[in-house]
Amino acid sequence: MFPADAVKTTKGATKTYASSTDGRRYFCADCGTGLFYTNAAILPGITDVQSATFDDPNALPARAHIQTAERIGWMAEAHDLPMFERYPPQN
Repeated sequence: MFPADAVKTTKGATKTYASSTDGRRYFCADCGTGLFYTNAAILPGITDVQSATFDDPNALPARAHIQTAERIGWMAEAHDLPMFERYPPQN
């Protein structure tokens, strides 16, 4: 999350979707990739940037899980599941 005045798009235009009364989701108008989220009532002056859109997502690692109240139950242990660099073996 960043101060709203610190966030800008440098190429192309965004498309906006009103996902709730105050929530706004911003997407790339060409490919549909989700870019930002704002909510003037809950997060005034803040823009939530989707980390996968950064040139280097590793530069700003996650520091917390948020909005967990309605998450799917098994997500609490998702980081404990087996990991595969590509696909699991087909045995």
